[in-house]
Amino acid sequence: MTSPSTDDWLRPLGSTGLTVSAVCAGGALLAGMPEVFGYDVTRAEAVAVVRRVLDSPLRWIDTSNGYGDGESELRIGQAIAEHGGLPDDFLVATKVDADGKDYSGARVRASVAESKQRLGLDQLPLVYLHDPEFHDFDSMRDAVDTLMKLRDEGEIGHVGLAGGNTKELTRYLDLGGFEAVLVHNRWSLVDHSAGALIERAVSDGIAVVNAAIYGGGILANPSGGLAKYGYREAPAALLEAVAEMDKACRDHGIDLVTAALQHSVNNPRISATVIGFSKPARVDQLIASLETEIPADLSDRLAELMPDKQYWLEETP
Repeated sequence: MTSPSTDDWLRPLGSTGLTVSAVCAGGALLAGMPEVFGYDVTRAEAVAVVRRVLDSPLRWIDTSNGYGDGESELRIGQAIAEHGGLPDDFLVATKVDADGKDYSGARVRASVAESKQRLGLDQLPLVYLHDPEFHDFDSMRDAVDTLMKLRDEGEIGHVGLAGGNTKELTRYLDLGGFEAVLVHNRWSLVDHSAGALIERAVSDGIAVVNAAIYGGGILANPSGGLAKYGYREAPAALLEAVAEMDKACRDHGIDLVTAALQHSVNNPRISATVIGFSKPARVDQLIASLETEIPADLSDRLAELMPDKQYWLEETP
């Protein structure tokens, strides 16, 4: 498998007209949420990460109004200010979030205003409707319509959809108007349950952004004793597949995290892959991983080791 060079990182984001790098820096870790990720990231560490990203080949960062109750956006905004402003070719994408159970149109407008203030930005080129699957579908129409209106009014640039449950995400795509879909934990070395969603999006000219490709950490640190995938207890078959994949990679002198990264980045249907960083050095490690060539026989072996069941987080594929 030929690895991409940093010179070839830039790609069109579906039909939005935006140009992005193949890897997007993830902002969830930057919020410092040890209850979710098992360790903390201080504000100083987060700002240092963002400043390194701003100077790297990565040309965009993904965050959310709800990450750490806005702490991720605040830290990104601080880093942008300390950097002297946002580079002209750099894009910040964020997400609107409910306030408790309130996911009304008024809440969507408030969420966008909060994000702009925290980030210190007048323009948000891409805003996602975040985690709608946790709310009643019929009650969400006002939120969807309002986000589309904000685009029409010029308050935001483009509208995306972000979540995990692929069936629910497909229901929202049926409403029309979405230009990008971000899905997490459903397209990795051990889970291809987002396959139908990805095919649907690509056929409709909707950009696909793939997040949480390490399944919450197990594919990034297979020997670390983690027994969860997507923040849920992992079945024995999945743990066995990860162990076998890790061994196959080590036999070729390549780490599993590199194979997992390129599995997403080299997929032509995926516009970009979101990767979280907790330290500036991780950015440089990512670049090295992308420049590592994966032998064809290793790619074939990893495909053979893909579990028969490929939908660990939903009842049916």
